[in-house]
Amino acid sequence: MLDHMGLSIGQVAERTGLSVHALRFYEKEGILAHQVHRGPGGRRVYTDQDLAWLKMCIMLRMSGMPVPEIRRYTDLVRQGDGNELQRLDILKEHQERVREQMAQLQECMDLITHKVSVYQDYVNSIDARAVGQ
Repeated sequence: MLDHMGLSIGQVAERTGLSVHALRFYEKEGILAHQVHRGPGGRRVYTDQDLAWLKMCIMLRMSGMPVPEIRRYTDLVRQGDGNELQRLDILKEHQERVREQMAQLQECMDLITHKVSVYQDYVNSIDARAVGQ
């Protein structure tokens, strides 16, 4: 257990829902804001800050942001102050894409809800006729 020194890759996998393989992939792809430290025996040791960053990246990825765009955002963060406008642009563009996705999903939900209602009414009418026989 590494809790007093940091988190093991297994602990981070458990807390984020990512596989160990995915964590290694994120590290290799330059998605982590800071280089992961190595503990005794060369094992990865993650900080709470690494965990928080990963959780944000997971949300960006879940919402459809491509890995190269997450990497671009991460690179800007690594560079430090002075590029906040570029970071803002990346996030605003993604925000707009997510808004569009949500609108499309709402249309899908409306259609599905309507179809469920139609079928529910139909099934209820069959049940009512069966009870009346």
